[in-house]
Amino acid sequence: MAPSWFIPAAGLPEFFTGERCHITELHNAAESPETSLAVTRVEPGVTTQLHALTGITERYVVRKGEGLVEIGGVTQKLQVGDSAIIPAGVAQRITNTGAQDLEFYCLCTPRFVPESYVDLETNPPAAV
Repeated sequence: MAPSWFIPAAGLPEFFTGERCHITELHNAAESPETSLAVTRVEPGVTTQLHALTGITERYVVRKGEGLVEIGGVTQKLQVGDSAIIPAGVAQRITNTGAQDLEFYCLCTPRFVPESYVDLETNPPAAV
């Protein structure tokens, strides 16, 4: 019997999302609700869907390629080794501006759950 702190590899392959990027879940388990970790891959010339995560702070750490991230309407160039911190509920998207795939780690606290995802592109918030 495995110890309670052990979480076996999920064995999930990379999958394509409606967000226009590829995701590989490295760690996302109910046994560890405080965090999740994934690798995101964005193809050259692609901009991900404008979205926000309700109640979840997300961190990007670039491991390959380069891009332009937009967080809360502010844009910043990112390259290998750069990080971005995206507060909960803030609009975000990223564009791959390079000739190769853009890959980055996504560290979420608490862990990512699909119910937290808010599509701001298809369903923009009503003007106040």
